[in-house]
Amino acid sequence: MDNEMSGFYKRPNLDEEDYYLSPEGYIIFTEKYHLKRGYCCKSGCKHCPYGFDKKTGQNKKNQ
Repeated sequence: MDNEMSGFYKRPNLDEEDYYLSPEGYIIFTEKYHLKRGYCCKSGCKHCPYGFDKKTGQNKKNQ
């Protein structure tokens, strides 16, 4: 597999306040990171500042 073609080898420039690691080792993005990104990915992120609810598929803040 060509490493240049894989998205896993492209790392964005992240600041320390953009994420933290869970006890299991997963990257958890902070509200600050989501606001910097500028849009909701609609994945049900733990710190979503846009209020997206994965169960209903809608933004809570827009209701």
